[in-house]
Amino acid sequence: MTISAGERERIAAAIRAVEARTTGEIVCVLARTSSDATALPVLLAAIAALVLPWLLVAFTGLSVERILALQAIVFLVTLVVLCLQPVRVALMPRAARRRVAHRVAMEQFAARGIARKKDRCGILIFVSLAERYARIIADDGIAARVPQAQWQSAVDALIREIRRGDIAAGFLAAIDLCGNELATHFPRSEAATGHELPDRIYLI
Repeated sequence: MTISAGERERIAAAIRAVEARTTGEIVCVLARTSSDATALPVLLAAIAALVLPWLLVAFTGLSVERILALQAIVFLVTLVVLCLQPVRVALMPRAARRRVAHRVAMEQFAARGIARKKDRCGILIFVSLAERYARIIADDGIAARVPQAQWQSAVDALIREIRRGDIAAGFLAAIDLCGNELATHFPRSEAATGHELPDRIYLI
């Protein structure tokens, strides 16, 4: 699944519309994957390459040179296959995938400057496609007024649309629901100035 330039602009427009009603800010991040670890694929490929010669010696009459050549080929082919993104992610236990995706979400929260907003009412809407992970992270100011469980309806809407294959619709639904909470607790006043963060979705 991917997201087009037109869809990115629709998301940016939705963020601008929401932020016209609140001093809070919304940042969206769409990650293709949160995991780039290759240690497990390397380990499994090495095990396969180490086992192969014993099998060939036991069941074939191949020369040492051919066995060594086959060992190298098996290692390289197995490593390439296991390092493919869908395979690499599938090898990780579900709990590990969630931990990795959550860590990246927290890193993005800090990297996008949400925590530097003066009234601490910024929100991150984060999705990691490969790990099938979605989360809304609210900064301290809004989190003190709205419990994390309150964001679940926005997460549910986000996940529902992504499962239908429409990433943009998922973000738009989440932005609308989160915007209502922000407007309720941090309404925009006439004295409010411009926003501190860009109105856009980041693709990583």
